[in-house]
Amino acid sequence: MPEIQSAPAVLMVRPACFGFNPQTAGSNAFQQPLGEDSRPGGAQQAAALVEFDGVAGALRAAGIEVLIAADTASPVKPDAVFPNNWVSFHGDGTVALYPMLAANRRLERREDIVRQVVREGGFRVSRCVDFTHHEQQGKYLEGTGSLVLDRVHRVAFACSSPRTDLDVLGDFAQQLDYDLVNFDALDAKGQPIYHTNVLMAVGSSFAIVCGESMPHAQQRAAVFAKLRDTGHDIVAITPSQMLEFAGNGLELAAPGGPLLVLSTTALASLSLEQRTLLESHAALLPVAIPHIEQSGGGGVRCMLAEIHLPKS
Repeated sequence: MPEIQSAPAVLMVRPACFGFNPQTAGSNAFQQPLGEDSRPGGAQQAAALVEFDGVAGALRAAGIEVLIAADTASPVKPDAVFPNNWVSFHGDGTVALYPMLAANRRLERREDIVRQVVREGGFRVSRCVDFTHHEQQGKYLEGTGSLVLDRVHRVAFACSSPRTDLDVLGDFAQQLDYDLVNFDALDAKGQPIYHTNVLMAVGSSFAIVCGESMPHAQQRAAVFAKLRDTGHDIVAITPSQMLEFAGNGLELAAPGGPLLVLSTTALASLSLEQRTLLESHAALLPVAIPHIEQSGGGGVRCMLAEIHLPKS
C-alpha cells in the first residue's frame, strides 16, 4: 500500500532541561541565546513547558493523535523537544534512527520511547534501519530535519550542511527507496542552512519553499520542477520569512482534512496572498512557541515526529 503524505499521529517529547545548546549553535544560525535564562533547566524550561503543552493541546483538539514521551532530567538534553531529528516512522512499518552531529543530541535516541510509541499507539514495526554507525566517520543525517519527504512520490529533498552528509543521504535513499533531490542552501552570511525543514515544507498538494536561499540556479530550478511535476502548488517565501520559521510547518491528517501546523511567528510573517493560497490546500493551525524557536533554533515542525506506522 502506498504511503500517504500526512500522518494522523505524532510523537512529542516533553522536555526536562530545555535551553540554549552551545554544541549545536555553531551550525544553527536560528539559535539565539537569551542571557543566563537560556541555560538548560533555567527559566526557559518553564516557558518551553507552557509552549509544549499548548501545542499538544491544540493538536489533540484538532483530532490529531498525540503520543507524549517524557524526557529524562539526566543526562541533560537541551534539544530533546525535537525528536524528529533522531527517529522517523514509515508506512511500511520501518523505524529509522539517525546519526547526530552534537554529542549531547545523540543522548536523545531512546529505544524505550520507540517501544512506548508502538505500545500506546497500537502500531506495528516490521524493521528498524539504524544509520547511527555513520557517526563513527563524522557523517550525519538528522532525520526529517535534514530530509523533507514527499512520501507519496518517494522524493527526499535535502540541502547539504554539516548535519546532512551525501554518503548518509545515499544510504537512506537505498534503504528506504527514495529518489534524492540534493541542493545547496545558504543564509544571508553565506553559511549552509543547517536543516532543510527550515527552508521548505511539502504537503499533499502544496510546498513552501525559500528558493532565494539556493544560490545555484540549476539546483533551484530542479527543486521547483520536481515539486511542480508531482502536482504541488508552490508558496515561495523570502529569506526573512524563512528566519521567522515560515518554512517550518507540517501537514497532518486531521479528521476534517489536511491540517497545516505552523507557529504564530511564521503565520504573522506571511502575506495575505501566501496565507490565502495555503488555506486553499489545508486548514491552518497556528501555535505560539517563541521561546522554543529562539533558544532552540527549531520550530513547530521540529517538535513533531509524525507517525506513519501501520496499526497492529
